[in-house]
Amino acid sequence: MKEYKVIKPKLGWKNHTDRLEDILNKYAKEGWRLAEITPNQHMISFIVFERDKNR
Repeated sequence: MKEYKVIKPKLGWKNHTDRLEDILNKYAKEGWRLAEITPNQHMISFIVFERDKNR
């Protein structure tokens, strides 16, 4: 069984690539795997992570 976490990142315009990398690494350390990034017109709307519930 999987569990999911959905976040709405506030990346801003400056250094948004570095901030995105920080977010991905933070959740990876907690056992989360990137499942999907949902874009809007100019930025990222949502990031969806998943991991096994019984890990």
